[in-house]
Amino acid sequence: MISVQEADFDGAALTAALREGAGSGVGGIVTFVGYVRDYAPDSPTDTLFLEHYPGMCERELETIAETARARWNLDGTVIVHRVGALPRNAQIVFVAAASAHRGDAFRGCKYIIDALKTRAPFWKRETLSGGSSFWVEQRQSDQDRTDAWDEDSASKKEHP
Repeated sequence: MISVQEADFDGAALTAALREGAGSGVGGIVTFVGYVRDYAPDSPTDTLFLEHYPGMCERELETIAETARARWNLDGTVIVHRVGALPRNAQIVFVAAASAHRGDAFRGCKYIIDALKTRAPFWKRETLSGGSSFWVEQRQSDQDRTDAWDEDSASKKEHP
């Protein structure tokens, strides 16, 4: 399941739906919920406004989920990402991966959140409590984590 939406989400309901849809062979589900937090060190965040490229964004999220399902033995995945104006501490993203084995579920979930941070076309504008705003730039550490997944995959193909 892939959803890009303005509305808030219910993580427990999403997990239950994944559990039901994934079948009786599931041994574990790993979930991640991200929240709007302060980005600026000197002034509290008031809101984070997220824009996305409709259609392209959902396709990229599906590609990321398909890649995770192909790399690990996952019985199902869920990605829900919110857009629009979100206040500080609001839920922003939900990612879940279901598998018979916990290792696959953990790796799948971590891969999905790492990849979506660098590959999905989202843009974030943070507004501080004082009224100033700025576009949030991608961090090199996020790109490094995504690149490490690609390097790991390439090395396994070269050395089975």
